[in-house]
Amino acid sequence: MSFKKIPEIEDWHLVTVSPALAPGAVHLWRIRTGDDGAALSRQRPLLSPREAERANRLRIRRHQARYVRAHAGLRAILTNYIDIKPQHIEFTYAKAGKPLLDGTNSDLHFNLTTSGDLALVAISGGEPVGVDCEWVRERKDMSAIAKRMFSAEEASRIATAEPDDRLMQFHLAWTSLEAGVKADGRGLARHKEPATQGDLDVGHCVPEHGFMAAVARRDLPPVRDWVTLELTPG
Repeated sequence: MSFKKIPEIEDWHLVTVSPALAPGAVHLWRIRTGDDGAALSRQRPLLSPREAERANRLRIRRHQARYVRAHAGLRAILTNYIDIKPQHIEFTYAKAGKPLLDGTNSDLHFNLTTSGDLALVAISGGEPVGVDCEWVRERKDMSAIAKRMFSAEEASRIATAEPDDRLMQFHLAWTSLEAGVKADGRGLARHKEPATQGDLDVGHCVPEHGFMAAVARRDLPPVRDWVTLELTPG
């Protein structure tokens, strides 16, 4: 497989209100977290005290801005589905730290991932979902990471691949792993344990040039059927 065979998302529909979430559908949202993202003055008030405290602990201004835009953006997205004001949405956290909606009867599932100036949110009705996005770049320790984190077959395939293909194979495996353990709530520390949700489908896409993303869920529709959305900057 080559990068060219991984679908590139070119149509991100700029919206203020999300379309209805059909049964079995996946909505994938893109959030700009860099300088071209939403105004921080409008985003900070949407954060919970816990999120605001965490943002304030980030000493590098760029990292703080990315965090604020990603987490405020998540809240602005969720409010379209559950009709609760962004700043009033409450989360509970699974053992490995995965956030879940608290205090609603909604069967809505979501997951957030961030990489550089890009964040993605996957939305799913009825089935837990995981999403991961990575900036595709060379890593000196790819083979060592592969041996520690992936199956023996995957690690061997990465180690013996040609340089260009090795980069692709590594990021395919890494995003698949991260999306999968986020979907079922295990977290990376427990990635060797059996999946709690059974077999998951994984779909890959290029959300933006230089990035690779994966979404994991049971009965995942093909990438061409995902609804791809972006909030109107506010």
